[in-house]
Amino acid sequence: MSTPDTPLWEVFIRARQGLHHRHVGSVHAPDTTLALQAARDVYTRRGEGVSIWVVPANAITASDPLDKDMLFEPTSDKIYRHPTFYDIPDDVGHM
Repeated sequence: MSTPDTPLWEVFIRARQGLHHRHVGSVHAPDTTLALQAARDVYTRRGEGVSIWVVPANAITASDPLDKDMLFEPTSDKIYRHPTFYDIPDDVGHM
């Protein structure tokens, strides 16, 4: 049973080699070892996953959704960042 002082850990699982880790949920645990065990018990009951990450929730910094325009809109005026800006020669083949 968790107490109000028990840290919250965010859990990320990689389903297969070559895939990225995906956030699957959270667990409360006093340390990393118990957080990994709790994550394994809660989120990999059917044998899914080859890797588990647990990250202290207070170590994650996230942007505010209200700042979306300020953070992401400036990229739309930089067309050179989009692959459609470049002409690819025919002899390059598949890219």
